[in-house]
Order: sequence, then C-alpha cells, then structure tokens
Amino acid sequence: MSHAPYGDAEKGTLEITSTKATVSHDLTNEEKPVEIDVFPVQSLKKDAPVPTSKPPARLPKHEKIKASNYVLFIIRYNAYRRFFTVVFTLNFIGLGFAIADRWPYARKYPGALVLGNLNFAVVMRNEVFGRILYLFVNTCFAKWTPLWFRLGCTSTLQHLGGIHSSCAVSGIVWFIFMVVNQYNARHLYSGSILGFGVFTVILLFITLVAGLPWVRNTHHNVFERNHRFFGWSSLISSWIYTLLSNIHDVSDGRWDHTFVYVIRQQSFWYNLGMTVFIVLPWICTRKVQVDVELPSPKVAVLRFERGMQQGLLARISRTAIMEYHAFGVISEGTHAKYHYLICGVQGDFTKSLVNDPPRMIWTRELKFAGVSNTSTLYKRGIRICTGTGLGAALSTCIQSPNWYLIWIGSDQEKTFGPTISGLIHRHVGPERLLLWDSKERGGRPDTMKILKEVYDYWQAEVVFITSNYVGNAEIQQGCKTLGIPAFGTLWDFVLMGYTSLWVGLCTARFIRSAVVGVTWQDRESQQGSFFLS
Repeated sequence: MSHAPYGDAEKGTLEITSTKATVSHDLTNEEKPVEIDVFPVQSLKKDAPVPTSKPPARLPKHEKIKASNYVLFIIRYNAYRRFFTVVFTLNFIGLGFAIADRWPYARKYPGALVLGNLNFAVVMRNEVFGRILYLFVNTCFAKWTPLWFRLGCTSTLQHLGGIHSSCAVSGIVWFIFMVVNQYNARHLYSGSILGFGVFTVILLFITLVAGLPWVRNTHHNVFERNHRFFGWSSLISSWIYTLLSNIHDVSDGRWDHTFVYVIRQQSFWYNLGMTVFIVLPWICTRKVQVDVELPSPKVAVLRFERGMQQGLLARISRTAIMEYHAFGVISEGTHAKYHYLICGVQGDFTKSLVNDPPRMIWTRELKFAGVSNTSTLYKRGIRICTGTGLGAALSTCIQSPNWYLIWIGSDQEKTFGPTISGLIHRHVGPERLLLWDSKERGGRPDTMKILKEVYDYWQAEVVFITSNYVGNAEIQQGCKTLGIPAFGTLWDFVLMGYTSLWVGLCTARFIRSAVVGVTWQDRESQQGSFFLS
C-alpha cells in the first residue's frame, strides 16, 4: 500500500524550485511559447517608472507581522470547528436527555437519529448537493448583498466539512447508544441483530479513524482506500441491520413483519437516501482521453476536452474506484475547448504522471466546487498563490476582469511551460497581474507589503489564498491583523491529536453513561424495534 503524502502537490500548493525543462509542447496549439512579463512591485501606481537594474542577489529578510493571540484564536477556531462544536454539542445534549430518560422519542427510536446524522454527513460531501448550494448562493446573493453577508456565505460553504465530521461522529455515538440499549434488553432481540449492530459500529469507527486529518494529509492513499471501502461496507452492513431490525417482531420473537411494513419505516428511507447520495457521484465517473505536457521534471500539465466555469476542482485516478486526487481546474470558460490541471510532482501518483504519462485517465465528469467558485459574489478581489497553487487560482482571474492575480514562484515559465504562460499572457492584463520570480529577484517578497499595496490599489473586497501551510498561515494572520477579509487553504492536520483525543474521550464517556446509567423502568416502552418509527 502506497503511503504517499497528500500534501502540497495534490492540494495545489506545492512550491517548485526551478529545474531544467525536459519535454514540452504547447497544448493550446495556438501560438508559439510566449514570454510572461514580470511586473514590478515597488510601485503599483499608474505610469510608475519601471526599474531596469537587476535585483540584489539576495533580498533582505522581511519582518513578519506579529499576530495577536485573539487573531490566532479566530483563525484556528474557524467556521469548520464552530460548526463541529455546535452540531456535536446539540447531539451531546440530546444524548444526555435520552440517557436520563427525558426524551422518549430518542430512547424508542435512536435509529432515526443515527441515520439522520449519517445522512447529513454524506450530503455535506456530495458533489451534486455542493454544486446546487454554490449555484443558489452565487445566483441569489452576488454583489448586491452586504459584504459581511457575502463573506459569511463563503465561509459557510468552505467549512461545510465541519458539519460532515460532527454528524459522522454524532451518528456513531448514537449508534453505540442504540446497540448498548439493545444489549441491555437482549432477551427481546435476535443474536443476528445484536451481532450486525456491533459489526456496523466497528466498520463506522474504522471509517472515522481513516478520515482523521492526520491520516488524510500524511497518508492520503490509506485515507482514500480505507475511508471509502469501509464506508461502503458500513452502508451495506447498515442495510442488513435495518432490514433485520424491521422484519423482526420483538413482541413475539418472530420474523413476520411484511415488506409493506418495512418500507413504511423511516429508517428504510434514511438508508435509501444515504445510498443515493453515495452512489450518485460515481454515476458520473468516466475514463477519458488526456494529453500531458511535461514542461519540467517537477510539473505535469494535463489537458482535457470541454470548458469549465471557474472555481472547480477535478478528481482524477488511474483506476475507476481507487485513489482519486483533486486538482484545481484551469479553463477559459464554459465555451472553451479544453480545461487544464497543474499537477506538481510529490507523491507516487503525481510522479507516475511524469514517469509514465497516461493517454486515458479516470475522472468524475461532475466537478466539485471550491472556495474560488464564490468569487462571483464579490465586486473585486485578489487571488494570491504560490507554486502549483496557480491551478486553483488562474480560472477565476481568466474569467473575471475584476480579479487581480499575484503569483509567487521560481522561474515560472520554464517550470510550468508555454501552455500555462500563454493562458496568463492572453487573458490577464498587466493592470491586474503581479508575478514574482524568486529566482530572478533574489528571494521571496515581503508578501504582506505587496498584498496590502495591491489591496488598496485594486480596491478589493476579499483575498483568496492558495499556498503551503507556512505561507497560508503567514498571509492569513497578516490579513486578519490588517483587517483584510481573506480565505485560505484549509490545513486541519495540525490539531489532529487534540481532535482524535477529544472524540475518543467523548465516545468512551457516552458508552460508560449508557451502560451504567440506563435503567429499564418500563419494559413495555421497548417493545418496538429501535430501528423502527
């Protein structure tokens, strides 16, 4: 099993140092390779003189903006974690009432709470639901609503994963509560029902562990395989458990409930809905032709047919159901003939794109929306990126004249090739483009200085950031300190240890409370199956 890290390359934030170009050809087949102008940052005023002297061999070290503890807290305790806290707390309170016998519905029908939470967890990661949600927000609230409201929309859409993870954890905890209750009244239930209940909980817990941030970011292939296949196994096991629970009549111990009775139970429809949400994106999976440009040993530029709207990400894989990797989509618009992906070489998958370029590759035709898709909400904005982060940023600046592009990299044209440089040259004018070649200029820029100058000059409403962990943290802290609205790449693996410890302790406490605290004062209230309604 490959243990390639899911890091900068597949997040689209890999910073690539200059290398000698190898095989390279212009995938656009329109013009010869073009030179990209690198615009000065000393002054952003109109008609400012352009210095002709070479930059110093090494730039002086820039003093970083020191963020206050309040700023650091706001950035770390972002909307993702706030969503997690609210949803998990509500479920925790509900579970407390159920254990204290203050919520009869939850005691009698915990299966509805199990599957309700799991349905929400699945929906939050469903591409179709995501695209509909982004479309609704972008159509109804673009530009005319107050800025604070539009910023809130972007933050909510970017951090829906907080609802996904909190509902998944809560669903497992409710499942444990339900199985413990059934075990306490085990004389009413068949051993097969109890067995599949325990088995399903184990599968769901393994799925949860495989999806922890640390696993997801440092062992991406492990995450992909286990989170997906144990999740599918959990779905099948949940179906079996639901059907067994609904067919079995606890009043007389017989398996005599009819099919009509079964399909009238809400657990049946919850399971059916969850199945549809899981299967639907896979219906759009296709094996398609791809052209690969290799401008340097560190980058592969993939070209696919069909134009795309801005702000989308594509998942690609060598196989139909195994490890899928996400990259930002570059396109000139829905009318265009092609769209492109920039794949920086880092893990096993991206290395194979250079060492063994494919002619056919698997992808989901329905792309999922990223935070850049909300750029239509704003009148003017800035897209700042480093290295291969350009892949997630360029479409926004190509398709909208109201967005300014700042791209920091090393020897960009040689590293990324004529196709990417041609797209920039043809579609992003010098009045809204700043390229910083760290090789030519002697090092990285004072990022916050040039960003603040561009922000004032461009009269931007928001900044979108795509960079590595260090760069993202530095820019976000600087923007927050200076009062500049900004959204950056989500890097959540840092707090993984605290998150997993918290979840483990909470789960253990719930199990202990359910086992020790539950008393059965009224057996008649337990005559219905816990998965019925």
